[in-house]
Amino acid sequence: MSKVLIIGAGGVGSVVTHKCAQRRDIFSEITLASRTKSKCDAIAAQLGNSINTARVDADNVPELVSLLRQVQPKLVINVALPYQDLTIMDACLETGVNYLDTANYEPIDTAKFEYSWQWAYQERFKDAGLMALLGSGFDPGVTNVYTALAAKKHLDEVQEIDIIDANAGSHGQPFATNFNPEINIREVTAICRHWENGQWVESGALATKHSFDFPEGIGPMNIYRMYHEEMESLVKHIPSIKKAQFWMTFSDNYLKHLEVLQNVGMTRIDEVEFQGQKIVPIQFLKALLPDPGSLGPLTKGKTCIGVIARGLKDGKRRQVYIYNICDHQECYREVSSQAISYTTGVPAVVGAIMMLTNKWHGAGVFNMEQFDPEPFLDELGPMGLPTVVVDGGDWPEL
Repeated sequence: MSKVLIIGAGGVGSVVTHKCAQRRDIFSEITLASRTKSKCDAIAAQLGNSINTARVDADNVPELVSLLRQVQPKLVINVALPYQDLTIMDACLETGVNYLDTANYEPIDTAKFEYSWQWAYQERFKDAGLMALLGSGFDPGVTNVYTALAAKKHLDEVQEIDIIDANAGSHGQPFATNFNPEINIREVTAICRHWENGQWVESGALATKHSFDFPEGIGPMNIYRMYHEEMESLVKHIPSIKKAQFWMTFSDNYLKHLEVLQNVGMTRIDEVEFQGQKIVPIQFLKALLPDPGSLGPLTKGKTCIGVIARGLKDGKRRQVYIYNICDHQECYREVSSQAISYTTGVPAVVGAIMMLTNKWHGAGVFNMEQFDPEPFLDELGPMGLPTVVVDGGDWPEL
């Protein structure tokens, strides 16, 4: 059994804390830390105050180092903001603690989702004998594992992947995001990139649309191509991939509101002056929108996230669709969070279990697809996210 420090007390942090508390066979002592300690205390109260709480500024390396030395965890689970990945990694290196996150580093002043900053830590973690596991959420995370499973068991050569993320749930709000509004909007409005024939191909944000018929009663929904960071690591570590695309569903209502907000400048990430003060419009917008954590009791419906992998099997072209269906209301009943937080938080805990039980181990900085997918998926299903595999189906090429 091992001590763990969770940094971040938003929707995902709440799920991670609840699920770690369900596995005391692995997590002997849990500390939850955030800039706002009252958020940690509220989560602790839901768990009968069976965990420890602390305040920490995740932008401040000395504060992080002080907390790590006090708690002495074997692993930090970072579910704070992507802007804070590097400071937390620095603190882990200084104190000799292993590291896990769910989203790659992003500079606060530019919407640039890529792994280069964290991959640059490879030698430092390797020399320290420490492990950093990047992107242990669902996408990135489980989608990387699904792709690795396709390469291990279902295809001799993976040549194309389509990662498809559908939220078929409804919360009844005029406009809201299912996770941090600032990160969500920065991601959605970024220039689209997909991988094709050895290079990145750019296109307009949400400019490419298809209809996709989702399984298990969800039915047809519009999907839009966008950039997502797991493609960067997948094409690096599975070099047979010639084409990689990421698709996500958006309602017409969401896109209408987003277009208006863009047109009036509310999605800008640069500073503007207002009444003698500097403000960032998207950060002000975040303060106006519903807290994603408040959407749990309101959200009904399901998510479907998966990977269609195409390639060669026994010399013939073949495809496999690997996916998960998650129900918003069932998640709320279990951990008081909707499925978007649940599908990110549960894989973070499973990644932590892989590291703490040495089923996944090594010194350096790693992405999910670099390890054996089967132990992870064997744990993921019983933890609440079962995997469905349709081998050889007739899903359309996108």
